[in-house]
Amino acid sequence: MTQKPASRIVHINGWPGTGKLTVGRLLAKKLGARLIDNHMLLNPAEALFARSNPLHASLRGQIRRAVFDHAARADPAESFVVTDALSDDEQDSAMFSWYLDLAAARGAELIAVLLDCAPEENVRRLVSPGRSEQLKLTDTAKLQQLRANYKLLRGLAEHTVEIDTTKLSPEETAARILAHLRV
Repeated sequence: MTQKPASRIVHINGWPGTGKLTVGRLLAKKLGARLIDNHMLLNPAEALFARSNPLHASLRGQIRRAVFDHAARADPAESFVVTDALSDDEQDSAMFSWYLDLAAARGAELIAVLLDCAPEENVRRLVSPGRSEQLKLTDTAKLQQLRANYKLLRGLAEHTVEIDTTKLSPEETAARILAHLRV
């Protein structure tokens, strides 16, 4: 009898425009996993409130709690691919603890994937067609400010893989992640 693979949570973290959603979609399809994109959690608040409005953070928090609560109760064999843009600060480290807690609640393996690319390539990708319609960041000055003032969150999961996507296609990036997962 063939045993079904253990449940996994693959957390893809990276700056806006590094290919998280595109790679996440490919990876979820290959793994037969559910995709929880950070914009699924962010866009309802973005549509209703400016980021400076306290109701923005409140709504984001409520949506995140509801999604994570339901993901924790999903079929135990279900795997998830999640995307995020977390920096190496106290607030985002606390946010990553949600993924640790979700993995523990599900008895799932948590794999942290860090995607990055050269700053010039990142800017080029940030302004690609279709991003603004998805309420994604397209402000290159904001991206440059993020990259100058923060570092990406890394190393908080037992299994971590870092990939420079500068010269990789989304398919090549997904293949590298799959090779790391040994599926």
